[in-house]
Amino acid sequence: MDDTREAALWQELSFAQSVLPMAVYDADLRLLHANERMCRIAGRTEAEMRGRRSGFLLDDGAAGDDGGADDGAAGPDGGRPARGGGPQTPAGALEAALRRVVRTGEAESLQTVRRVDGERHLRSWALSLSPLRNASGRVHALAVTGFENSAQRRARASLALLSEASMRIGTTLDVTRTAQELASTPLPGFADFISVDLLDSVLRGDEPAPGPVSGDILLRRVAHESARHPDAPEAAVAVGDIDRYPEFSPPARCLATGHAVLTGPGDQAYTDWLARDPGRGALSADLGVRSLVAAPLVARGNILGAALFTRHLHPEPFTEEDLALAEQLAARAAICIDNARRYTRERATAVALQRSLLPRGLPPQSAVEVASRYRPADSEYGVGGDWFDVIPLAGSRVALVVGDVVGHGIHASATMGRLRTAVRTLADIDLPPDELLTHLDDVVVRLASENFGSAGPDGDPGAAADEDIGASCLYAVYDPVARACCAARAGHPPPVLVTPGGAARLLDLPAGPPLGLGDLPFESAEFEIPEGSTLALYTDGLIESPEHGAGTGKGLGTAPGSGVEGLCAILGTPSPSLESTCDTVLDKLLSPSRTDDVALLLARTRVLDAEQVVTWELPAEPELVADARERITGQLAAWGLEELTFTTELVVSELFTNAILHGRGPVLLRLIRDRTLLCEVSDHSTSAPHMRRARVYDEGGRGLLLVAQLTRRWGSRQIPGGKAIWAEQPLPAA
Repeated sequence: MDDTREAALWQELSFAQSVLPMAVYDADLRLLHANERMCRIAGRTEAEMRGRRSGFLLDDGAAGDDGGADDGAAGPDGGRPARGGGPQTPAGALEAALRRVVRTGEAESLQTVRRVDGERHLRSWALSLSPLRNASGRVHALAVTGFENSAQRRARASLALLSEASMRIGTTLDVTRTAQELASTPLPGFADFISVDLLDSVLRGDEPAPGPVSGDILLRRVAHESARHPDAPEAAVAVGDIDRYPEFSPPARCLATGHAVLTGPGDQAYTDWLARDPGRGALSADLGVRSLVAAPLVARGNILGAALFTRHLHPEPFTEEDLALAEQLAARAAICIDNARRYTRERATAVALQRSLLPRGLPPQSAVEVASRYRPADSEYGVGGDWFDVIPLAGSRVALVVGDVVGHGIHASATMGRLRTAVRTLADIDLPPDELLTHLDDVVVRLASENFGSAGPDGDPGAAADEDIGASCLYAVYDPVARACCAARAGHPPPVLVTPGGAARLLDLPAGPPLGLGDLPFESAEFEIPEGSTLALYTDGLIESPEHGAGTGKGLGTAPGSGVEGLCAILGTPSPSLESTCDTVLDKLLSPSRTDDVALLLARTRVLDAEQVVTWELPAEPELVADARERITGQLAAWGLEELTFTTELVVSELFTNAILHGRGPVLLRLIRDRTLLCEVSDHSTSAPHMRRARVYDEGGRGLLLVAQLTRRWGSRQIPGGKAIWAEQPLPAA
């Protein structure tokens, strides 16, 4: 055998026995030769295909399949497109490529998918198209060689789906939205219907049970998506409903093992599950479900729920590779769901803290009509460092408070709570506004020193020191009897006064230093307030924003029409109610890009009628105690409060006697009939009264104890030139 014949023989043997499918076509794309591997793939002999458009180039059903590769829409593992699987070549594109090779004489390569005869799964092939030239160099035939790359293609498609899931799942910190993203992302390339069921504890933000969960389990449907119809006709459970899954059902099995479960009509446990739930079984039969994967949602060792992937439109059931992919998708989604759950828990904790620190309802009192608004800058958590308060005081007076802790968020909110508690405590001892701010300044200095000397949350001694405490506060006391307001401020904007005629102006209140500087004085000022006037107390977040300054006013910038100037204009405009005024102020002044918390407190002043207040000035003489009792008796009769005569006489006797024995005259006796009956005795001594326990043979020392037992509450307060001791009694039922 000469070398030429031997070379031709080897070429023929190489073609016939190659493990790669090979075919030769003429210039009209009719098959000339096909090796054994090509014939096995096509399911035809070489003789049956010769002269026809066969092999990879299908012609009139020669491949014997259902045409899944003809439309170019099939994925590597099913009859629907695979996400991110790369280009797929229909027969028309292959024919066009072959004709280009004939025309140009240049080799080409491309990708296609088709089934091997007798198999259910699609395979992916990389085709090499080579021109075959005759002796004159003209292309008279084409060689097509296929290299199967199904495994690589499936791996690329899986990685592409996981990459897409990483971008599309977990875009928010909302549990329901994250579950919805898991249900929609793998559609339609991976599954036809996906449902996500979670434990109720996950939706509440509670810590779920660790480890596998065995036995029957209750899960709530949070999301589901269908590739068939937006209404998801495949759903046996409505979104929001709870379903009980028996221990042999796919969801319960995956939660018990911690691994994804592949099941379907051929699985006895699946059949038993559908038999136990006739509605679900009938739906599955109508849909023609081919395969189902139940994947556990497990994050950080905690069971969150389960995701179910169903195929009924795909011609192919799930494979073991699909099972692993579903488990990876569920694992990635579970981390996002758990992050959202943790955020839900932290936000609920922060909101509960904030609500516990702010007044839930304003206390009943007769001095002012109030309305308030609070808007934290941290809208996600809903917490901040601003606060307001309305504190009833003795003598029908009321304290109005607005404060602002530097910063916002949970740390500012916690500091705010401590300062608000301190203000209420100091208000209970009825300190004047300037003295109260002095004591509050000491509290802030002490808190700052405690932070400086303590470790941070991670044990870092410097972490807490970096959290400086700074705050501002405005404290005002309104007296409806005197029709006056005494106020002081510490680094805070002054209040706005709106008279009944609609004129609005800033009160000329001395500016004090911010809280926390220490050893600096605060100064209060007193103003006469006409009945029906409105006091507006606010934090600087309302009048300062990136768009405008604080507006006109002392030390508050100059931005006409905005800030303080805009606030005064709005407050001076007639409004049907204080609530409506609050809404208007926020609508017009709040900036969408604001970075500071906002608190607003509006108080419309009232006065007590002359018939509600009676005052007597008496010399500090013991014989006038009886006269004081007689005056009290007559006034109570005029008010129709005879029921309180006996108790009030005892209280007046004790307080008047104390003023004579321990104070200096003259003595001022005052009765106020408001929501309670208040009896107040004032003298010119600054010594504070103290209740003590008298011994058996002591002649005195029981007066204040008796007053405390007979009245609802009692106390004392400093007044210009002396002190006042008061006691309150509830009015009898009407």
